[in-house]
Amino acid sequence: MKAAESMVGRLQRKMEGRGGAAMRVHRRHAFSSALIAAVTASGLAFGTACSSDESSTPAPEGETSAQRSPEGASERADLVSFKLDDRSQAGITDVWLVWTIKNSSSKKSNYSWDWEAIDASGTRVANGTQLETDVQPGQRANGEFPTTLKSTKGVKLNVTSFDRTAAS
Repeated sequence: MKAAESMVGRLQRKMEGRGGAAMRVHRRHAFSSALIAAVTASGLAFGTACSSDESSTPAPEGETSAQRSPEGASERADLVSFKLDDRSQAGITDVWLVWTIKNSSSKKSNYSWDWEAIDASGTRVANGTQLETDVQPGQRANGEFPTTLKSTKGVKLNVTSFDRTAAS
C-alpha cells in the first residue's frame, strides 16, 4: 500500500510541472461523477426492487372525453392519455412514455402517478413514477420520458396509483 502511495506521490510531483494541479482537480471531479452515478443507479435499483403494489388500473388508450361534474370528478380521469411511443430507428431501441394531463379542478395542481409495463406473458418489464407540476385549472400539460423497454409489442401499461394535490 505504501509503495502505491509513494508511486502516486511521485507521479503527482512529476505532473505538477505539467499542469498537475489541473490533473488533481479533474481526478476529483471524475470521482464525484462516478459516485453520483453509482448512488443514482443503486437508488433506482432499490426503488424498483422494493415496489410491490399488486393493484393496477389500465392506462387510458388515447384521448378520452368523459363529461364529468366538478363535484364527483375522479382525479384519475385528469390523465387523459398515457401510452408508449416507439421511436426506434436504424436498429437503435428508443421507447418513450408520453402523456397528457388536463386539470379539471378549480385549483393549480400537481400530479404524480406510478405505472407498470406488463408483457404478453404477464411479467412486469418496467415500472416508474411520473410527475407533472403546476398545471393551471383547465390547462393541458403534455409530457414524455424515456424508458428501458426494448419493444412495445405485446406490452400493456397500467397505472398503479394516481394522486392530484393542490399546488402552492
